[in-house]
Amino acid sequence: MTDIKPSRIASIDILRGFVILLMLVDHVRERFYLHKQVLDPMDINNTEPALFFTRLSAHLCAPIFVFLTGISAWLYANPSSGIKRSAPSFLFKRGLILILLEVTLINFSWFGAYNTLYLQVIWAIGLSMIVLAGAAYLPRQWIIAIGLTIVIGHNLLSPIQFSSGEFGYSVWTVLHDRGFLISDAWVNVKVSYPVLPWIGVIMLGYAVGPLFSSNVSSAKRKLILIKAGFSLIALLLILRGFNIYGETLEWTNQVTVLMTIMAFLNYTKYPPSLDFLLFSISIGALTLAWLETAKAGWLNKVNILGSAPMFFYILHLYILLFCYLIAYQVWGPNTFYGDAQQGYLAFDHIGQVWLFSAGLIFVLYWPSKKFSQFKRATHMRWVKYF
Repeated sequence: MTDIKPSRIASIDILRGFVILLMLVDHVRERFYLHKQVLDPMDINNTEPALFFTRLSAHLCAPIFVFLTGISAWLYANPSSGIKRSAPSFLFKRGLILILLEVTLINFSWFGAYNTLYLQVIWAIGLSMIVLAGAAYLPRQWIIAIGLTIVIGHNLLSPIQFSSGEFGYSVWTVLHDRGFLISDAWVNVKVSYPVLPWIGVIMLGYAVGPLFSSNVSSAKRKLILIKAGFSLIALLLILRGFNIYGETLEWTNQVTVLMTIMAFLNYTKYPPSLDFLLFSISIGALTLAWLETAKAGWLNKVNILGSAPMFFYILHLYILLFCYLIAYQVWGPNTFYGDAQQGYLAFDHIGQVWLFSAGLIFVLYWPSKKFSQFKRATHMRWVKYF
């Protein structure tokens, strides 16, 4: 496969590239289709199927990306050269940089202002990396045990709640419940991505890292990934099918088959339920298994996007901001939403979100390719954080 640095695992970058493309669609939706609000979990009675499944596809993004971040951290510490590197140092510094990017460049790209700092997915990844920096000193069995305990057990914590001003509110808001850390201030701060489940996901990804070492054959890795993927699906079908555990909203039979499928697949993202994670990571594992032997040439282009994820992330957010601002000046608002009936420029149909996203892929591909080539060739240390 061309244009792939030998020390990198192609399947990981390609899967990351797929995730980035789905993320692009979801962010176009948030920029140009915001008048059709999507709840968490979704209201299937008031969410058209096309919008439901568009949002559902984005559910794959964060779990797979965080899981791959854990794998990549292990690979960084254990390169194919055999010369070990310090994972904790790299994770701690990169985690701090991601949090800094979240509260500066990324927040501004969403709103063009700093009225409220939203701590979203990049913040969650950054904080998870900082926690993993400490956990990396633990034996692998401990990391697995802690990761599984968090991922499987955090749904039991849902009844625990704190009111603003109560002792423990801020810590619990960061770990488990969405909410404002600071409100009615010059700059408000809201936690949009509670971080506890993501800490479990990144720890499990780190523990799975040895599966991608040079000591494991491609055939063996593929078989393990297939077994793991179908095992996670089987567990999901049991837990979700009988409404046993793992989701705050039970599913029920609906008036149509399509609505019933939507009810079954309607998972909570904030914080991610166990069923949400089983659904996403099982698909990620099976996709990695397929990519072990996939030979299609177009995968090289997806690989390019996955090899420079932070560059793509920041670039696409600013392009979306500028596109919206320019379009708004040219055409003005065509719909209204919210209690204040705020004027908003929106697409008429969710299909236009997908079409616009497809066009943006061509715009974003070439600068991403140039940066990926620069990233491979340069000796500048800061570049590796992108």
